[in-house]
Amino acid sequence: MALYKAYPKKGKTCKVTFVLPVEASNGVSKVALVGDFNNWESGTHLLSLDKDGLFSITITLKQGSEYEFRYLMDDERWENDWAADRYTQSTFGNCDNSVVIV
Repeated sequence: MALYKAYPKKGKTCKVTFVLPVEASNGVSKVALVGDFNNWESGTHLLSLDKDGLFSITITLKQGSEYEFRYLMDDERWENDWAADRYTQSTFGNCDNSVVIV
C-alpha cells in the first residue's frame, strides 16, 4: 500500500493518492476508502482498478489536518494502509484505524 501526497505551491489543500496493491486486495472486486473525511460512508470514495490490478483513488484534503481511514473490500473485509503515517485506536471494535497527516 502507498500514500502519495502532492502539495500545490499555493493553497491550503493536498491531493492524496491512496494505492492498494494486488497482494493486499487478494482478488476483491470492489474497494472503498472510508474515513472521517467522508463520514465513514462506504459508497462515496470507490477506488479504481487499473490494468495491473492496483486499486487507487486521489482525493483532496485540507492541509494541517489528520484523517482516520480504512479500506473496505467487497463490503465485508476491513484493511488498514500498511504505509499510513500512523495508527490510532478505533472507537468501534478492537482494531486500529490508519491515519494520514496532510
